[in-house]
Amino acid sequence: MGKPHVIAIPYPAQGHVIPLMEVALCLAENGVQVTFVNTEFIHERVMKALPEAGNIHELMNLVTIPDGLEPLDDRSDLGKLGDAMYKTMPGNLEILINNIHGIESGERTCVLSDYYMGWALEVAEKLGLKKALFLPASVAMMALTSNAQKLLDDGIIDKDGTPLTQQVIQLSPGMPELSIMNLPWAMVLDLTTQKIIFQAILENNESTKLAEWLICNTFNELEPAALSFIPRCFPVGPLISSNRLGKQAGYFWPEDSSCLQWLDRQPPRSVVYVAFGSFTVFDQTQFKELALGLELSNRPFLWVVRQDITQDIHTAYPEGFEERVKNLGKMVGWAPQQKVLSHPSVACFLSHCGWNSTIEGLSNGIPFLCWPYFADQFLNKNYICDLWKVGLGFNKDDNGIIKQEEIKNKVEQLLTDEGYKARTLELQAKAIASVADGGCSQKNFNKLVEWIKEN
Repeated sequence: MGKPHVIAIPYPAQGHVIPLMEVALCLAENGVQVTFVNTEFIHERVMKALPEAGNIHELMNLVTIPDGLEPLDDRSDLGKLGDAMYKTMPGNLEILINNIHGIESGERTCVLSDYYMGWALEVAEKLGLKKALFLPASVAMMALTSNAQKLLDDGIIDKDGTPLTQQVIQLSPGMPELSIMNLPWAMVLDLTTQKIIFQAILENNESTKLAEWLICNTFNELEPAALSFIPRCFPVGPLISSNRLGKQAGYFWPEDSSCLQWLDRQPPRSVVYVAFGSFTVFDQTQFKELALGLELSNRPFLWVVRQDITQDIHTAYPEGFEERVKNLGKMVGWAPQQKVLSHPSVACFLSHCGWNSTIEGLSNGIPFLCWPYFADQFLNKNYICDLWKVGLGFNKDDNGIIKQEEIKNKVEQLLTDEGYKARTLELQAKAIASVADGGCSQKNFNKLVEWIKEN
């Protein structure tokens, strides 16, 4: 009998590929054969960004299927991407699985799909394979999307997902509150895209019911109310690469590791780390205010500035800024984030509050300055600021701009109040305990492995 086999398929975005790759590496280290299925477009980006010494190929089989778009199409158009994926990827996944050598019966083969790619479970069901889901977002986010139909039935949103009220909702005591205006599907840029995404969520809620296992990147003490609300969701987090000696993969940009040597030269707990993930963009006015706010704070800062974070990055900085801050700050195109957050020089994390960044910051005991952009990031910000009390948000002016003085003031407030750091260290200790031997997340992961290996 061959090794048990997992076919892992993430949603094609960095915040989804990285954590599922973490799960896949953990499975591989537990004697499971893994085939990791990216879209052709994403696979090319991941391969280009991998360090030359990366040994990811030795640990799993990396394969591709088309996403249904042409090579030059804009994959940040989430509606167009979602539409194309749903039309072409199920059939291509079925062909791929049928062509994988050694899968004659589904006894010890499992499709492990991203929660938001539930259609992959329909393919697994058709082929008689085991079916598992991985949730790359918070359990609170899953609770929200899985209740989309109820929000529609209650008249809180219309059939396209558009908010009909300005109320604040809370699905259960102990879960973060959220303004209806910040619903994840309502945070996209246009109504056409919103309609496609909202419809996809409703359909996904049906296909995910096929799952025999559902795991998530959280831990019991972090989201107790949400985990009680969704009892079929088993936490296996935090998925941090320090558990696997840093064999990290899945990034879309090559990392600039020179920032680690720069951090070595900074005093302990002095650096403001600024990173907004792979999707956030700024207009020129807001970008300049952020730059001036970091300068005004007069603290060492490490700022991840993607080439596409604003229009024409070469002219985006305030005049003379780069020369003025050359001894204070460092800007890089992409950073090895987990290594940065675990560095003793880092004092706080100015973040878009994506779930991966949230988990990585907490796992390293780093308090937050919260600058959410879209999707689940507003919900995560409410966790950070209101429930866990390990960070602060920013206030916008009448024109919707976060001004440089506001940035300076919040940096000062966060770093002069030791309570934020203390509360983060408490959560960090619970995070580490959950994945240690005998911890709840570790036990859940071991049970998953046993189930995959069963005939």
